[in-house]
Amino acid sequence: MKVELLAAAGRHPAAAPTSLALQPITLTIAAGEQVAVIGPSGAGKTTLLHVMACALMPAAGTLALDERDPWRLSKSDLQKLRGDLFLAPQVPPLPPRQRVVTSVLAGQLPRMGFWTSIKSLFYPADIPAAEQALAQFDLTDKLFERVDRLSGGERQRVGLARGLVSTSKLWLIDEPLSALDPTRALQAIQTLTANASERGITLVATLHHVQMALAHFPRIIGLKNGELVFDLPTSEVTPERLKDLYAQHLDELN
Repeated sequence: MKVELLAAAGRHPAAAPTSLALQPITLTIAAGEQVAVIGPSGAGKTTLLHVMACALMPAAGTLALDERDPWRLSKSDLQKLRGDLFLAPQVPPLPPRQRVVTSVLAGQLPRMGFWTSIKSLFYPADIPAAEQALAQFDLTDKLFERVDRLSGGERQRVGLARGLVSTSKLWLIDEPLSALDPTRALQAIQTLTANASERGITLVATLHHVQMALAHFPRIIGLKNGELVFDLPTSEVTPERLKDLYAQHLDELN
């Protein structure tokens, strides 16, 4: 899925009209491209993902997904378009008493009919798909475990496994490594990028792990104070640019 932002700005719903978490930004992400978004805390990274995911209407400017402005579509067409998007929050919203298999298969809900989706809550229909997705994160032994018995890192990986069972064309992943140790973080990022590449999915991920972003993404977007600082091939993201991006926040540069 192609993503285009033209002077698009973002504001938290509860914020004052003049308070923008994301200043007007213009960029294009080609279908199938993989992009990492980096920057210090409060840079506007999450807001950018939410604008792309049609979770926030642009406070100014426009968003286009595959040449269509989502906010000019009918309600039913917008809902259908959202079925092509997968947004993974940093803390996945997993019901605590739900079984892992059900939580993973929730990634298929946008493509299910109403009654099928209700039935799937009690009788998961595609257990092999959930098991295969969990296997890529070394979580097959948790297939029928309750979510509230998982560690924070395990929950985060279950949230990512949802994307693998979805039919989405655009993955928007917010800080997917925050609760993972280095080994699991490497596994997770390799799993996401490999699956996106194999399936032609556009992948946009926000990362605090700068070195991980540089090692696994061909394009890096740097945000600071809600503004676009740079949008460059990874080879052009120099240590000097990073120090400028993280000035006053060098403790976050890793």
